[in-house]
Amino acid sequence: MSTTLRAALWMTGSIASFSFMAVAGRALAPRFDTFEIMMYRSLVGVIVVLILAAATGAWREVRFDRYGLHLLRNLAHFTGQNLWFFAVTVIPLAQVFALEFTSPIWVIVLSPLILGERLTLMRALAVVLGFAGILIVARPDPAGLNAGLVAAAMAAVFFALTIMMTKRLTRTQSITCILFHLTTMQLVFGLVAAGYDGDVALPDAASFIWLALVGVAGLLAHWCLTHALAIAPATVVVPIDFVRLPFIAVVGMLLYAEALDIWVFVGALIIFGGNYLNLWTEARRAAVANR
Repeated sequence: MSTTLRAALWMTGSIASFSFMAVAGRALAPRFDTFEIMMYRSLVGVIVVLILAAATGAWREVRFDRYGLHLLRNLAHFTGQNLWFFAVTVIPLAQVFALEFTSPIWVIVLSPLILGERLTLMRALAVVLGFAGILIVARPDPAGLNAGLVAAAMAAVFFALTIMMTKRLTRTQSITCILFHLTTMQLVFGLVAAGYDGDVALPDAASFIWLALVGVAGLLAHWCLTHALAIAPATVVVPIDFVRLPFIAVVGMLLYAEALDIWVFVGALIIFGGNYLNLWTEARRAAVANR
């Protein structure tokens, strides 16, 4: 089996998991607020990570020497995920996913400040294309701009912060260690945020299934994506990941009667073009440097 085909199989799992998580989040919204969804999602994640760590003997990989960076990373991810869950309940799913694809663009914008990386001409062009795509997807005007669009756009910024801090953590920390701190810290964040008013909604039989799906799908999505990136270059994985947009658009049409907005696809293609241009340029630069 070729590397590209194996990466495509892993990405199929990632695309399906992200889509299931969006559908589950929308199903849970009438009963739970986003903090409660994140609390229960993290509880499921803790259970899964603890079982896997015990079964594989990966406990020895859990470290606490970069606890401060783990804390900052998980605060950013918790914030972004709450904004994302809110967005999927109030705007079409295709718009949420299209704006989520701007996370790599925000990485380019913020990395000179956080990682000390240089902003090259091609990276700057990728940023310009990305923001042009955002304007086409969101089409901001007094009538069309709403809290859901703002939440989805801001979620992408916080996901970008998460990506950059994850990049720093992976230099010294294993995936098991990162997932352990992710799930345990976000469970605490969720408990505090959901319980500050003394009123936490408890799941019934039907919502328990959706909550379990959110937790498992969230971990599985990142697990599949990590494996795809481990066996194939980003220039192969990113175009496959873009299939998420038409897939979730069809899901939104079938389940929620959401219209297929051509401008969302046009804007998303421009965002994808900016992302891919940067990836292709970086891959060529790395190939030249390794000659």
